[in-house]
Amino acid sequence: MHTDGQFLLTSLRLESNGVPIYVQLRDQLLRAIEGGALAPGTQMPTMRQVAVALRIDLNTVRHAYDALERTGAIDLIRGRGSFVAALPFDTPPDRPIDRIAQQAIGLATSAGIDPADLANHMLHLLQREETDQ
Repeated sequence: MHTDGQFLLTSLRLESNGVPIYVQLRDQLLRAIEGGALAPGTQMPTMRQVAVALRIDLNTVRHAYDALERTGAIDLIRGRGSFVAALPFDTPPDRPIDRIAQQAIGLATSAGIDPADLANHMLHLLQREETDQ
């Protein structure tokens, strides 16, 4: 594996903060790509290497890699591996409200709750709170 990928494996950290593991992994990989730690065209560590290094389920890593592919940050090439996309991609805004919303979506999804239902419930609670004041 390329030394950039090896460095990446040693720099990944997971926390017990309520944020789903795949979201933490996706965000860390995205920051590494955006920050230039992984240049366009660089081969990513394999999903298995990441799973073993972090001692997590392979499907969790696959979920993170699939999310990165959907954003255009990486290209998954069957039989060859995962590579940092050569073309610029749309990066999500890095504002606190966006991070909190992404965390809420991830938490809802991991709890089996439709994120749209969560958003509606939050609006309902906010309206009820406003009428109580």
